[in-house]
Amino acid sequence: MMRRVESQNALNGTVRVPGDKSASHRALMLSALAAGESTIEGLSPGLDVSATSHIMVQLGAVRRDETGTVHITGPTSGLRASSQALQCGNSGTTIRLVSGIVSSIEGVHRLEGDASLSRRPMDRVAVPLNLMGSSVTGEGPRITAPLEIHGTSGLRGIEYQVANPSAQVKSAILLAGLSANSITTVHEAVRTRTTTEDMLRQAGVSVVSTDMAAGRSVVLTPGRPRPQVWRVPTDPSQAAFFCVLGLIHARADIEVLDVEDSPERIGFVHVLSRMGADITTSQAASGVTLHARSSQLHCTELHSSEIPSVDEAPILTVAAAAAHGVSAFRDMGELRLKESDRFEGSMALARLLGCRVWSEGDDFYVEGVGGAQHFAPFAINAGLDHRIVMSSAVAGTAGRGCDIDGADTVSSSYPGFFDDLASLR
Repeated sequence: MMRRVESQNALNGTVRVPGDKSASHRALMLSALAAGESTIEGLSPGLDVSATSHIMVQLGAVRRDETGTVHITGPTSGLRASSQALQCGNSGTTIRLVSGIVSSIEGVHRLEGDASLSRRPMDRVAVPLNLMGSSVTGEGPRITAPLEIHGTSGLRGIEYQVANPSAQVKSAILLAGLSANSITTVHEAVRTRTTTEDMLRQAGVSVVSTDMAAGRSVVLTPGRPRPQVWRVPTDPSQAAFFCVLGLIHARADIEVLDVEDSPERIGFVHVLSRMGADITTSQAASGVTLHARSSQLHCTELHSSEIPSVDEAPILTVAAAAAHGVSAFRDMGELRLKESDRFEGSMALARLLGCRVWSEGDDFYVEGVGGAQHFAPFAINAGLDHRIVMSSAVAGTAGRGCDIDGADTVSSSYPGFFDDLASLR
């Protein structure tokens, strides 16, 4: 779908973004793995999370909806193989974490995805799961979807070094480790999001994390999660779009309400502050409120470790495009393995805005134009990537407008994004 985004003279108001996608996926999965009923409040409404929900039901969980609350009942006897393919849609989190879950369920499981997901390599998950005793196969040397997984109740606990930082790979191993015959240890050279470990602990599973000078070790003891009441916080990575919009627009004052207050999830706030942003945080009933006002930004050097999982890189590229000077984005190779090649996609967007952009290995550089008012009007094909869509919309709103092909892709994570954007006047 093609969508026209017009520039706006002034932006004022408040936004409450949807429930955190990462926590929503994991709440559904841990609820399905538990014996008995769990409740989930604030579940993300996006299609990615819906895909996970449908798969948990296919595997034997029962879902019941009430206003604002979802009830998931996991079968006492445990999840079972489905005779139908498990449709993961566009969700990398779904296909990778479900791979870990079904690796311990006897039977043959087929995991499918859309055209975009089917181009993403799954070898990083397949290798450790195969070492644990399952059989994960797919298309080509990088093992792309559709995947065929032969699950087994005899998984082995392993000690595994994750070569490239990935919370999804770590999580897949830990979820498989729940049913292994011994402890599972994951070493990561770069610390990634701890959502899975934190939620496993909340559900009564023994998980011990040890931070080291470089990276982190996570040790999981096998065990079944207990039913919980999950309260999903709002998604910081979605809040980042409105924060950057409030900063780069010439006349803006925007508050984002009840954002998850986690140092690993709001790293983008510290990056923006370093760029000279007028952005503040204040305690709220649930999480923090982020308040962003029009600012003159200057360049910075950003390392991927400051924004684990690098989800905020595209919108921070827009911030760098509006800044004065050359910003450096370091160690961003993981962007190439997202819904689209976000490494190239982020640079392409900055070029469309009128910036000089170049790369060296896994680093890229953006020479800002010194204010969003200097952005060029542009048209972009977002390539089925919701974060490129939302980053483009922010740039067009703060700048001189844009046309976005593929704008409906926001439904995968934030169906109400354009409505919330339109509410700021």
